Parts: sequence; structure tokens; C-alpha cells
Amino acid sequence: MSLMNVGRLLLLAAIWGASFLFIRIAVPSLGPSLLMSGRVLFAALFLSVIALLLHKELHWRQNWLHYLKLGFINSALPFLLFAYAATVLTASLLSVLNATAPIWGALIGILFFRQPLSFAVVAGLILGVCGVAILVGFDPVLLKSGALLAVAAAASAACCYGIATHYTRRAKAVEPFANAQGSMWGAVLVLLPLTLLPGPAIELSMQVALAVLVLGVVCTGVAYLLYFKLVQEVGATPALTVTFLIPVFGVLWGALFLHEQVGWHTAVGALTVLTGTALVTGFRPQQLWRKSC
Repeated sequence: MSLMNVGRLLLLAAIWGASFLFIRIAVPSLGPSLLMSGRVLFAALFLSVIALLLHKELHWRQNWLHYLKLGFINSALPFLLFAYAATVLTASLLSVLNATAPIWGALIGILFFRQPLSFAVVAGLILGVCGVAILVGFDPVLLKSGALLAVAAAASAACCYGIATHYTRRAKAVEPFANAQGSMWGAVLVLLPLTLLPGPAIELSMQVALAVLVLGVVCTGVAYLLYFKLVQEVGATPALTVTFLIPVFGVLWGALFLHEQVGWHTAVGALTVLTGTALVTGFRPQQLWRKSC
């Protein structure tokens, strides 16, 4: 992998890891639905500007239902669930639970699509469950009210990404950039009704406004562009490395900026989850370098 692509990979992991930091900052003031509505709206607007500059078309008439489905399962619902979980859980814990998405994808493939069940996959699923148990079971956050429901919400969000993976593999072929932009507009439409519901008083400060803007433009819009560029340059499997790096940055940002405590259970649990993820995806570090040669 070239130095430029290594830089892109690290930058993408840092950005996606930071998304949980910004969610934690903004969700107490805005609530999950308003926060994530702002996130997908800013992302959709940013990607639309890029689409105009690159002369990209969405072909709404043919693909509107696909964008709506993808926007719901890959953005609107998991974003909402993570935002709800962030009202209780730390950014560190959220980032590691997010890394279980490939494990959920493997489990869904086995249960519903008759994908082969190998020893490596079984071992990966077991390690994934053990890793989450270590993370959650020894974390003082469980003493908080609603913590178990928040963990279930974050795990369900990761499961949504697993479902979305299988959906995109079986859906009509649509250009990746169009999928990104179209699904963001689909997510906007899905979340719009929730913003009209009565809720608590909004406490909008400059810090919260910036957090929403960064979440939408950088952590979603720019991150999509970086990811698709990586897939184009090095291939889908090497780009998967970002899954293993996001928790590193998620834990780092949480400790640095939110002063979250990182105990032994965080390191052991994260390592166990990521080992399980590597097993179920069949990912090996040497694949990264072979692709680059």
C-alpha cells in the first residue's frame, strides 16, 4: 500500500472513530432524532455539492425505492440507535461495539442465506460474544440506569450494518457514490417525521452546532469519499482494515477529550472482538500488502 493510501486509511479510521465523540457531545442537547436528522441532512447536502462538481447523477426515478431502503437500514436506523446508546454509554464502548458489524453480517449470512459455517467463523462468533461480554460485564457503565438497553441498542445498530451488507450485495447494481448520496437523502426522508414530534427543549450552543456539522460533513460525507477512494485504489478487502482501526481511535478520542477511563477490560474486550471480526471476515494482514505489490 502506498504511503498516500496508508494516510487515507488512518485518516478515515480517525474520522469514523471521532464520530462517537461528537455524538456524545451533541446528543444530550438535541436528542437522538434531531441530532441524526442534522447529521444526514448535512451529509446529503455536502455529497450533493460534490455530485454537481463531478457531474454525478442519482437517477432518482429508477432508484428511489432502493435509496430509501438503504438509507433506512444503513444510516437512519443505526444512527438513531447509536445516538440513543450514546446517552448512556461511552464513546470507547460504542466504537468497539460498532466493530461487531462484520460478525453480525456473518451470523445473518449463516441463518438466512445458507452461507458455509467453517471452524474459523464459529470461533470468530464465539470470540465476538466473549469480547462484548468482557467489555460490558466489567464496565462501571452498567451501573447506570438504562445501560443494558443502551448496549442492546448499540449492538442492534451494528447488526443493521450487517443486514445492509447483505442487502447491497443482492440489490440492483448502483454506483457506490450514488449509493452514498442517495441513501443519505433516503435517510433524511426517513428521519424527517421524527423531528416533528414533540420533545425536550433544545439547548443549542456553538459547540453542539459544530459537532452536528462535523458529524454530517466530515464524519459522514468526507468519510464516504475517503472510503470509496480506498476501495478504488487498494480493493475492498484491504479497505476493511478500517474496521479494526476505528476502535483504536474511538478509545483514544474518548480518553483524550471526554476523559473516559480505559480499563483492562476495554483493551482485552476490544482485542477479543477484533480477533473475532478478523476470523469471520477471513481477513489477514498480509492481504493488505499483497494487494499493494
